[in-house]
Amino acid sequence: MVSESDAEAQHNSIATKAFTVEVAYATPEKQVIIEMCVAPGTCLEQAIEQSEICRDFPEIDLSKNKVGIFGKLAKKSLELKPGDRIEVYRPLIADPKEVRRKREAEGKRMKKGGGEKSSL
Repeated sequence: MVSESDAEAQHNSIATKAFTVEVAYATPEKQVIIEMCVAPGTCLEQAIEQSEICRDFPEIDLSKNKVGIFGKLAKKSLELKPGDRIEVYRPLIADPKEVRRKREAEGKRMKKGGGEKSSL
């Protein structure tokens, strides 16, 4: 039989165990995913700093770059969960709306599906 103090000690032990997350960043030339262990209560920004990914990619500026988890924007203060993939996003090279306007002005049209249509 498990006493209350044993059960509480086991719960506290589980609550303080480190867990694994990934930190991802990509450029047109290279993609990096760093797997690391973090302590419970670690926030997104802390994990990015602990990963030292900014050392390999000095263009990362956490005061400017947006970040997210699994493709969804997230606050840098968000507390992480086991298995989270943190993504550091680069700024857009071109504004998609402006590119669309420019193509329209040139008489080019974007097709749905991205390819040529064939009739069968």
